[in-house]
Amino acid sequence: MEPLTHDWMIEQREYDRQQERRGRRHAFTTLDPRRTALVVVDMVPFFVADMEYVQGIVPTIERLAHALRQAGGTVAWVLPGTTERTATTDELYGPEVAELFRTSGGEGPLEKRLWHEFTVAPEDLLVEKTASSAFFPGRCDLPNKLRERDIDTVLITGTVANVCCESSARDASTLGYRVIMVADANAARRDQDLNATLYTIYRTFGDVRPTDEILDLIAH
Repeated sequence: MEPLTHDWMIEQREYDRQQERRGRRHAFTTLDPRRTALVVVDMVPFFVADMEYVQGIVPTIERLAHALRQAGGTVAWVLPGTTERTATTDELYGPEVAELFRTSGGEGPLEKRLWHEFTVAPEDLLVEKTASSAFFPGRCDLPNKLRERDIDTVLITGTVANVCCESSARDASTLGYRVIMVADANAARRDQDLNATLYTIYRTFGDVRPTDEILDLIAH
């Protein structure tokens, strides 16, 4: 299976709208790497193995992780935790799919449950979430761990862009983080799904930048 790359976009009218609102295209024009976390959502075999677009973002996430670590920032790997089946999830997904989602994060040490092409450094964070969002209160320890490191900016990457990544970006914004969704380091099943999420985040919850621009911000 060959990896694919999304044809992502923000419409010019949305760039123009934000330019008129705040006098610049992007909300966040600088970042302090030491107060920045790369949040990598759900990059486990359940999601990566059979989704060409997800495989396509693996090298991009690796580039970002290496650059941010070198600059003194934090890399946070967020994995799906095993949850309890409920009558509601059975109703929503059907019993068979509900069971698949419930155990999608796999078993064993967290580092071993990540997609095998990733490099995890000793200083990285590894956490589980038991909700779509990595920032939903009481369902993931990520906010507490980021608070301990005085993080104020989160770079959202991973999959599925329009589900767990978007949910995480929304809740991170609600908690007061500077949110940047990395356009070419998020993956969905279709371009339309990713682009709808990028539009929503850019319009209301944060900023959207490609990897090359993020790397420039980290370097400067």
